[in-house]
Amino acid sequence: MIQHLPAIVVVLTVLLQLGTIWATGHAREKYGVKAPAISGHPAFERAWRVQMNTLESTVAFLPSLWLAVQYGFPLWAGVAGLVWVFGRVWYAVAYLQDAAKRGPGFMVSSAAWLATLLLGVVGLVKALLAG
Repeated sequence: MIQHLPAIVVVLTVLLQLGTIWATGHAREKYGVKAPAISGHPAFERAWRVQMNTLESTVAFLPSLWLAVQYGFPLWAGVAGLVWVFGRVWYAVAYLQDAAKRGPGFMVSSAAWLATLLLGVVGLVKALLAG
């Protein structure tokens, strides 16, 4: 199971992305924001920002996860990855309701991302020093 945990995190990350895409599309239709516009009703704009912020965060998270797994920390990377997904879901749900409430989810996911980055850097440095 441990060796599959990072792959589960990747699948959950893809599902999270799909969820934010759906939320944005749903808000676009519900509030009549015609493409290619990205502004209009505040609820649509929140959904759009959730989608874009999650995409931006994913771009930093997935390489860090890969480094941590590749360089010897699949269990801890997987655990941190689950925390990252949890934090991003918390962030998304809170932001969709009220932008001012997005902070705690952001902090949890940021801490988890930094953990994967730290694990990856430590593992890489150890590998470089060993050989």
